[in-house]
Amino acid sequence: MLALLLPHALGMGTRRQARERAVQFLFQNDHNPPEDLGETLDHFWRYQRPLVIELLEGKTNWGQEKALPPPTDDDLAIRDFAEPLVLGVLENIKEIDNRIQDLAANWDLSRMAGVDRSILRLAAYEMLYRDDIPPVVAINEAVDIAKKFSTDESGKFVNGILDNMAARLSRPRHSTEMTAKPVEPANEVKLQPLPKPSTPEVS
Repeated sequence: MLALLLPHALGMGTRRQARERAVQFLFQNDHNPPEDLGETLDHFWRYQRPLVIELLEGKTNWGQEKALPPPTDDDLAIRDFAEPLVLGVLENIKEIDNRIQDLAANWDLSRMAGVDRSILRLAAYEMLYRDDIPPVVAINEAVDIAKKFSTDESGKFVNGILDNMAARLSRPRHSTEMTAKPVEPANEVKLQPLPKPSTPEVS
C-alpha cells in the first residue's frame, strides 16, 4: 500500500481538485497509454495548472518554449495528493477492474463511458487500498465528480456500484481503520473539459 506524505497543506477543496486532476489523467491514460509514465506525469503536472492553462489559452508558441510560472503551494499540494492515487490505480488496475466488473454484471467495463470508468477506478482504489480515506468520502467525492464531468445519470450509476462495493468492505463506511487484511495488489482548477457521454443505469 502506498504511503501518503503531504509536505504541503491540503484543504478539502484542494483534495477535490486533486481527485479531479487524477480522474483527468486516468482518463487520458486510458485512451492513450504513454510510453514513459513518469515523463508524462511530469508534463501533465507542469501544464495542467490554472495559471498555465490561462497563460497558454488561445495562444500559439510557434515551436518556442514559453516561460511558465512556478507551481503555487496549491499546485504542489494537489500533486502530492493526486499522484499517489494515480499510481495506486495503475499498479492495481487488474484487481480494481475485477471488483468493478463484479458489481456491474450487466454492463461490460470496456463499454462504460471513459469518464465514469476512470472515476470508478479512482474511488475503488481509495476504498480498497487506502485505509486513511473513509469509504463514504471516496463515494461522495466520486459521485460529485461524476455529476460535474459526466451526467446526473452518471452520478447515480457511480453511486450504485460504489455503494455495493462499500457493503462488501471489512470496515465501516465512516471508518479509516481496516478490520481485515487489505486486498492484495495485482501484478503488473480549471481543467480541460471532458466529454459527457450517456451512462447506463445500474441494474
